[in-house]
Amino acid sequence: MSSMGSTPTVSGLHERPVEENQVAEKAQQVEREFAGKVALITGGTKGIGKATALKLADRGCNVVVNYFRSRDAAARTTDELKERGVEALAVRGNIGNSDFHKKLFGRIRAEFKQLDIFVSNAALGAFAGVFDVDEKTWDLAMRTNAKAYLFCAQEAIKIMPMGGRIVALTSLGSHRCIPGYSAIGVSKAAIEALTRYLAAAAACQRVNVNAVCGGFIDTDALKSFPNYDELLEEVIHRSPLDRIGTAEEVADVVVFLCSEGANWITGQTIIVDGGYSLT
Repeated sequence: MSSMGSTPTVSGLHERPVEENQVAEKAQQVEREFAGKVALITGGTKGIGKATALKLADRGCNVVVNYFRSRDAAARTTDELKERGVEALAVRGNIGNSDFHKKLFGRIRAEFKQLDIFVSNAALGAFAGVFDVDEKTWDLAMRTNAKAYLFCAQEAIKIMPMGGRIVALTSLGSHRCIPGYSAIGVSKAAIEALTRYLAAAAACQRVNVNAVCGGFIDTDALKSFPNYDELLEEVIHRSPLDRIGTAEEVADVVVFLCSEGANWITGQTIIVDGGYSLT
């Protein structure tokens, strides 16, 4: 009787290290899930773009960041990326300029041969009420936000292998009326519509295309709102979680959509707003 009772105990002692080793191996695989892959993040030297770049690098991904204004910010970002043991490249250029797209993706092809992940994050626009929007204001938002996303996706797919990922960043202005946000909001809605069309077209190449719609996030972009203080107070009051979000929290969702865990998700817009849109 005693020998029969001891058998499970001995077996359990032998099995536990095996189970622990399997858990450790899986954790290590997740940590370096993107090892050897290459990602492009437009607007990748600040805010959500930079947070996404760093999180991808933490998991082994080589990263190309596109920027337009600050060389210092680009240098700091590439240094931080390289400190994580990956290759990093910063390419300066106006993503709203169609002539720049081929140069950007040509540089990626020359340096890395392929592109596994494209994150369309760069955004620009001017605040104006819908009856005050002029042609310049309209074109600025649509060119930099929606048009750039479409034509960059067209270039990205040419050098993207099976299983690639495209993720675009949008905002709540795509489906809610935010004062002064009219042209930008419409451009964000266009991004979400484009995401569905791109997902359907890219499915034959097993490339998943999704969008992440960030709520009110603590970034320089939010601070640029003319009524920032008033807006901040209202958002915190209305949010079920009693705060605004962080760039890192949005980046976590972007990175998930780039992972194998999101293989069955495509053509979707994921809202990350701490429940604000529920109220």
